[in-house]
Amino acid sequence: MTSDMTARMLRLLSLLQTRREWSGSDLAERLGVTVRTVRRDIDRLRELGYPVDSARGHAGGYRLAAGADLPPLLLDDDEAVAIAVALRTAAGGLTGIEETTLRALAKLEQVLPRRLRGQVTALQTSLAGITWEPRGPRADPAVLATLAVACRDHEVLTFGYTTRHGTAASRRAEPCHLVVSGGLWYLLAHDTDKDDWRLFRLDRITQPTPTGRRVPRRRVPGDDPAAFVAGRLSAAPTRHRAVATVHASADHVRARTRGLGTRVQPLDEGTCRVDASDDVLPRIAQTLAGLDTDYTLDADADVLEHLRATARRTLRATG
Repeated sequence: MTSDMTARMLRLLSLLQTRREWSGSDLAERLGVTVRTVRRDIDRLRELGYPVDSARGHAGGYRLAAGADLPPLLLDDDEAVAIAVALRTAAGGLTGIEETTLRALAKLEQVLPRRLRGQVTALQTSLAGITWEPRGPRADPAVLATLAVACRDHEVLTFGYTTRHGTAASRRAEPCHLVVSGGLWYLLAHDTDKDDWRLFRLDRITQPTPTGRRVPRRRVPGDDPAAFVAGRLSAAPTRHRAVATVHASADHVRARTRGLGTRVQPLDEGTCRVDASDDVLPRIAQTLAGLDTDYTLDADADVLEHLRATARRTLRATG
């Protein structure tokens, strides 16, 4: 092969790895060649052992199919560094992936060019993590991977789901986005049976199964998946109710607290409402303790008793 042809085929392979399916005309435009040249280059890739599927007709195209072995991935410098750093920190949020992560990282570092190995080493030696409390429920990496592919391909899934009340049922949904919040992963999907948007915690999902049915991409209300999920989480029912009317602006409270998001609602220029409701009493106390100004509280009796007990222990400790 000539050097130009080799470079073009590497670029073609890279394009095939970035999207599930390409039309011949799109590839030709990206590569600056004719559709006929694309067909020839696809044949050359097949001769080299890359499983490239093709379909004829108006809706036809090319895609890199799954083979017996994982084909080499083509990464630019930024992608290689990003993957290496992500692998270094990936073990913090997934179950049973620590050893696999280290094996993948070792393989990547072995083939990194010298100019990149120094960057990755510097980043790795500079990173550190502290765990202040036991980790909560963690997502299964196999479930996460299946859902990510379904979101990308707009493919309907069926899966088992256990609600917060312990009720298990089979669900059928169109996965749209994966969102992480507060150490938990959530699937934002359109439930086909209920014809409505739903949030599913990944640690409660079992046996996600692709149906083979693809659907057009749905627009999330507001066009902001993260904001939509934050709103749903804020409105979700909790075991203990605690709502504070704070004598400070909403901007002031947001600037001095973490993770409250849409739970802080302005009432006027100098007053806001903070919904500190939660399933765990100590977390309510932590949220309220983070408010650095006066407030009045409307809360359930068990919340008030917990706060009084906490205050009594604090007074005894400081007396």
